[in-house]
Amino acid sequence: MRLATWNVNSLKARLARVEEWLAVASPDVVCMQETKSTDAAFPSELFASLGYESVHHGNGRWNGVAILSRVGLRDARAAFVGEDPEAVAECRLVAATCSGVRVISVYVPNGRVVGSEFYAAKLAWLARLRAELDASVPAGGALAVCGDFNVAPEDRDVFDPSRFEGATHVTEREREALRSVLDWGLVDVVRDRVPDGPGPFTWWDYRGGAFHKGEGMRIDLALLSTPLAGRVRSAYVDREARKKGSGGEVPSDHAPVVVDLDD
Repeated sequence: MRLATWNVNSLKARLARVEEWLAVASPDVVCMQETKSTDAAFPSELFASLGYESVHHGNGRWNGVAILSRVGLRDARAAFVGEDPEAVAECRLVAATCSGVRVISVYVPNGRVVGSEFYAAKLAWLARLRAELDASVPAGGALAVCGDFNVAPEDRDVFDPSRFEGATHVTEREREALRSVLDWGLVDVVRDRVPDGPGPFTWWDYRGGAFHKGEGMRIDLALLSTPLAGRVRSAYVDREARKKGSGGEVPSDHAPVVVDLDD
């Protein structure tokens, strides 16, 4: 199985780039974030024509998450357990079982400013994610929690730690909250495969030529349960997808993370 996660930064704006990437990378399961689409506008029929079942959770604002699968998709659920998807203002979690793997696509809040109400909400959201795993996922099962976590796990996950002092994404409280999620029994498989930093990065600002200068952050993660991590053959960031498409399409500011699993 080839599993991928990608913050597409508006599916409507990137659809041609996404189609092109799907044809080239040929993933079996894709977690998407920041679709900025409503459920009604999500192009499920297009993805079906490409061989993918899909589930989407979005209200057309700045969030939206999805899972595409060509290896089966069942027991789909939007939002946290016990949460009414219709009442959720921020659509940030969707889950489904794909070929025996429970897949959760997440888009963690940005946090905006350290000490703000948005920062507190980010920490609370990560705590709720950990509680969700404790309450609803059997220990020892095949689980993949993938998405844009908006947290750089360590200093080596940013190009220059001094440039981020006092900013979100790198504070100890955010990193502690992420470690709590990992402590459920998850492995950051890209870091596991690339033990030395800096990077590989998954996000680069559009401004100032950051991508070409290598000025990025690693905030998009594939976290796999220990049994599933034991099946990883390769795990990497597809930097090519951060470049313009063959038709000149502007890319997302994120690159996909790709994980290949043995049977």
